[in-house]
Amino acid sequence: MENTNEMELIFDSSPVNEGLARVTVAAFCTQLNPTLEEVADLKTAVSEAVTNCIIHAYEGKICKIRMTCRLAEKALWVDVEDQGVGISDIRQAMEPLFTTKPEKDRSGMGFTFMEAFMDEVKVESQVGKGTIVHMKKVIGR
Repeated sequence: MENTNEMELIFDSSPVNEGLARVTVAAFCTQLNPTLEEVADLKTAVSEAVTNCIIHAYEGKICKIRMTCRLAEKALWVDVEDQGVGISDIRQAMEPLFTTKPEKDRSGMGFTFMEAFMDEVKVESQVGKGTIVHMKKVIGR
């Protein structure tokens, strides 16, 4: 029988909740006995995805962010979802250094960090409807 587990966290798009999302994913993945580096990678990727929701999707308005985590065997899938403005050009948004908010000192490296720290990153988005960032990390290679 496959070793699986799931959880979902819905929280306000307030900057203080970025830490909540980071700690939640770190706690959830402990059942896979990850290394400190693997936990740090996960926390960084989740932080970037949640920050994108706060800064870009909702542009500072307080709305809901949904984070779903699923474990299967040695893999952890994390989805971070918003119902914000959406992304018109996903390929461009995922380019290193591309930002729509240079005036807010955004580096344009969020997706680049997610891709660097996770094994897989996929983005689904519809303008005016929101975005889902799907991330996967295999623990204990």
